[in-house]
Amino acid sequence: MRILVIGSGLMGPAAAYNAMVDDAVERVTVCDLSDDQLAACRDRLRDMPGADKVAYRRLDMSDRDESIAVMKDHGAGVAALPRAASMMAIPLSLEAGMPYMDLTRVADEELAGWTSEFAGSDGFVILGCGLEPGLTEIMARHLAELLDRTDELHIVCGGIPDRPAPPLGYKIVFGGRRLPLRASTARAVVDGRLVDVPRYSDPEPAVFEGVGECEAWHEGFMPWLLELEALKGLRAGTQKTVRWPGYAHKVTVLRELGLLGEDPVDVDGVPVIPKHVVDAVLYPSVKMTPEDRDITAYRVTVIGEKDGRPAARTAEMIDRYDEGTGFTSMARTTAFTAAIAARMAARGDLAHPGSPFVTPEQAIYGDRYHMMIDELERMDVRFRISGTD
Repeated sequence: MRILVIGSGLMGPAAAYNAMVDDAVERVTVCDLSDDQLAACRDRLRDMPGADKVAYRRLDMSDRDESIAVMKDHGAGVAALPRAASMMAIPLSLEAGMPYMDLTRVADEELAGWTSEFAGSDGFVILGCGLEPGLTEIMARHLAELLDRTDELHIVCGGIPDRPAPPLGYKIVFGGRRLPLRASTARAVVDGRLVDVPRYSDPEPAVFEGVGECEAWHEGFMPWLLELEALKGLRAGTQKTVRWPGYAHKVTVLRELGLLGEDPVDVDGVPVIPKHVVDAVLYPSVKMTPEDRDITAYRVTVIGEKDGRPAARTAEMIDRYDEGTGFTSMARTTAFTAAIAARMAARGDLAHPGSPFVTPEQAIYGDRYHMMIDELERMDVRFRISGTD
């Protein structure tokens, strides 16, 4: 089995590690446009088990022929790329016929065009195959299918530094230099309907064992969850992001001041994008340093009926920076998920869905859900499921 990892920033090395420690994997190829990032990834993995299986290759996704040739030589791939690069890699993977796990989301109009263009591809892409989206939706389906009827689904999930510091009590744990802030609205299910709600609104306390009190606010319910048979009768649904208390208020002020806008404004005759200014000003305070440690806090709850009685199921996961490997918790929970899915696809456990694109919970359920959870537990990412009925 050969696994391809494209991108060698914060996520790529963790994806490569997850693949290279699998005895069934004979080779892992890590590709990147940056020689410096490839060298850093090599140094990171050098003394770990399975490091001799890893090859490093400079690859420019704008070179269509070379990219497709590399993809065809692998059983499945993982994308750990900035959005712009992912938009180049996705159609190439379908042209190559390689199963491909991508961490990003794709706009509906782009998705529709590619779905038509690559309808007969031997490959397929699992979009948002990470933590959130990804593990949150996979777990939501699993829990909902444990009940006879699901009326409510509530997801809270997020990555936070173990010690909050001004100005936001936050560090960029996913990679890149841009803060994950948006001015657009979010979505929630209210009285059975998907409605728009202000992003960062309705902050509520979220207490996690061993972590303490955090807050969770509207980030956006994934609309495709309502297509699942187990969730078609959903009456209430929320998907909220976890941060340390006070984050939502500060970011709401930025949004209301127009500082999260992506449209240029004129400043003394110079076009300036407000969000880019915010990113540049805050980056020195929110970038991860070698001393930083992070936590992933995760909770998925379904409420409904089982055997004619009210019932609920909750899955919780608290994960922390791994001192042994040096991988952040966000890399562990996100990149490991994608790499496990890639290995499942390469060994034939994920059949072609019949469409070029599929979401994680549409592909990973039933026995495949248990495969994913078991593999994560082998990586010490552990879930606790509890319930009442």
